[in-house]
Amino acid sequence: MGPRRASELSGYDLVNITLIDGDRHSPHDFYLSKDGGTLAQLSKMDISKDPFDTSGRPSLGPKDAKVTVIVYDDFQCPYCARGHKTLMHEVLPDYKDKIRIVYKDFPLYDIHPWAIHAAVNANCLADQNNDAYWDFADYVHGNQGAIRGDNRPLSDQFATLDHSTLDYGKKHNLDGAKLDACVKAQDSSAVMASSKYGEKALGIDATPTIFINGARFDGAMPADDLRAALNTALHDAGVSPPAGKTGTNGGNDPNGPKDVLNKVSPGAQSSPQAVQAKPASGTVESGAPPKQN
Repeated sequence: MGPRRASELSGYDLVNITLIDGDRHSPHDFYLSKDGGTLAQLSKMDISKDPFDTSGRPSLGPKDAKVTVIVYDDFQCPYCARGHKTLMHEVLPDYKDKIRIVYKDFPLYDIHPWAIHAAVNANCLADQNNDAYWDFADYVHGNQGAIRGDNRPLSDQFATLDHSTLDYGKKHNLDGAKLDACVKAQDSSAVMASSKYGEKALGIDATPTIFINGARFDGAMPADDLRAALNTALHDAGVSPPAGKTGTNGGNDPNGPKDVLNKVSPGAQSSPQAVQAKPASGTVESGAPPKQN
C-alpha cells in the first residue's frame, strides 16, 4: 500500500494498492475515507460515447446499411462458434446487401485461455486488411477443437494460432514483417478495453451477446429467430426483408446457449499473460483440421 495523497473527492484520499499473486503485480488506485473506515474504487465511463460505435472495427456488409449487427464475441467460446456459423453461413447469404455485421472483443479469459491471443491476432490482421480478419475469424470459430487438440500444451495452441495468422497474412498479401511484429508483441490493451467497456457500460456477462440496431439478444440464436429479429429491425428501418425469410419470434431468450463470464480476482484483466498460463478448462466443440494455405 502506497502513501495517502489528495483526491478530488471530499472526505477521501487516494491510495495506490498493489495486488500480488505470485509473480504478478497489479497496481490499483483506491479512495480511502479520512477516518480510514471505507475503501472504494470508482470506474469512470465516458457517457458521451456512443455505446454502439463501430469505428475502427472490421465489418461485413454495406457501410450505409440501415441495420447493424454488433456481436460481442469470444474466439474460444463454443456457443460463439455456433452463433458464428448460423449468422455467417445460414443467415447472411440472404441478408448480405441489407445488414452490416461488426464483431467486438469480449474474451472470457478465465475459462478460455487462448481467447485473448486469438483476438489480438485477429486485430493484427484487421489493421492491414478487413477480409483477412473475417477469414481468420471464420477459421478459428470453425476449428476450436483442432486448435485446442487433445491435452496440447497451451504454447502449442498459441503457435497454431500464430501460424494460421501468418498464413492468412500471406494469402491476403499483407506486410509480413509488420504482421509478425504485431503477433509477437501481443498487445492486448485494445482487446481488454473492449471487454471492460462491454461489461461496465452494457452489462455484458456472457458470449455471444448480440445487438441488432441496439436491441439486445443473449446467446447463440437459432437461424429462424435471428431472421425474425433482423426482419423486425429492417421493417422498423423502412427496409423490406428478403422474400420468404419470415423467421419466428425474435428469440430473445436469456437462457439461450452461451458461455458466462467467470468473475476473477482484481488485476487479472491487466495481466492477460498470467491468465493465459492457466490450463484450458471446460469443453470446446471440435471443428475440422486447420486449413493450410
